[in-house]
Amino acid sequence: MSSLLFATPKELTGWLAKLAAGHRVLAPRQEGPAVVFRPQTAEQLAAADAEALLKRSTSSPKQAMLPQSETLVQFTSVKDAEDPSKLTTTLTVPEAAEPTVLFGCRPCDARGFVVLDRPYLEGPLKDPYYGARREATVIVTQACPKAFSTCFCNWVGSNPADSEGSDILFTVVDGGYALEAVTEKGAALLEGAGFAPADDKRQAVEEAHTAAAQGLAPSPDLAGAPAKIARRFTDEAFWTKETVKCLSCGACTYLCPTCQCFTITDEGSQLNGRRLRSWDSCMTPLFTLETSGHNSRAAKSARMRNRVSHKFSFYPERYSGYFSCVGCGRCVVSCPVSLDIRHMVTAAIEGIEAEAKPAATEAAPQPEAEAGKDKNAKGKPKKR
Repeated sequence: MSSLLFATPKELTGWLAKLAAGHRVLAPRQEGPAVVFRPQTAEQLAAADAEALLKRSTSSPKQAMLPQSETLVQFTSVKDAEDPSKLTTTLTVPEAAEPTVLFGCRPCDARGFVVLDRPYLEGPLKDPYYGARREATVIVTQACPKAFSTCFCNWVGSNPADSEGSDILFTVVDGGYALEAVTEKGAALLEGAGFAPADDKRQAVEEAHTAAAQGLAPSPDLAGAPAKIARRFTDEAFWTKETVKCLSCGACTYLCPTCQCFTITDEGSQLNGRRLRSWDSCMTPLFTLETSGHNSRAAKSARMRNRVSHKFSFYPERYSGYFSCVGCGRCVVSCPVSLDIRHMVTAAIEGIEAEAKPAATEAAPQPEAEAGKDKNAKGKPKKR
């Protein structure tokens, strides 16, 4: 456990303004009815009200690592003047990721990046674009001062002060903020900040964390959920009933910190153009439409079944019990017809006999199995 540091609201915004001289600082900003993460200048940060920077964002900060649309490569081809059938093609990749401070996300958002790390950074094929931004980014997270009715991070083994995925965790205390480095990257960012030592505020921090956790509704036991939901997969009547009012708008996927599907498109001509990667949504009818015209998930019930199963069955089977939902509740808040994934999960496992062993333990061992034993479907917090 590292030492605590204390910053007043003015000291906090002043620190961020100094960081903006050498970093891209992403922080929450009110835009109409929504709160979104945007790059902010030193001048904006110096003049900012600290409370305005600490509003819970409407959408997740996923774009910091996985932009909604990004250029993977640009290509230019030149025909040989003597033999037009010959082309000389030049590929240009994007510039290196710039140093970034992601400020003001919540613990569920920071854990969302840990969920994304597994498919994007583990295994034989690592995503260099995501990896470069991940390495260049320092995540400064606010411990949640309170739980909303739509929050359910405790369902998936977390809590309002979970430090997993964060480099710095800070807590609102009387008169300002108590900051604590979680990683070496976080400690390096705090070095020279000039904040006063605040180990005397440790009790106040712990009390704030406890109060926020007590505001969460009790969680069900999801230890056997992966196997139980897998057994529901062929129950078409169940999924049809659960999704009858779904509009297939995709809001749940676009606001989610952990949804990871994308599509690749080429723009321009055969001689000059670029290749783009853009977010896609498994909730749209075109997502699984094949060139032949066949659509394996034409019905919205099949698409929702896939979404819920991925988060609470497929992913934990692949990654040793880790869920790919972080319980942020954004899909509940922003669904135009008020579908609630919590209801679908509990309804899916209701009445299903538990397997002798959870599906996660029956899956082939994964590289992180040993390191992840203390952060599994049973919800035991992991310390980093």
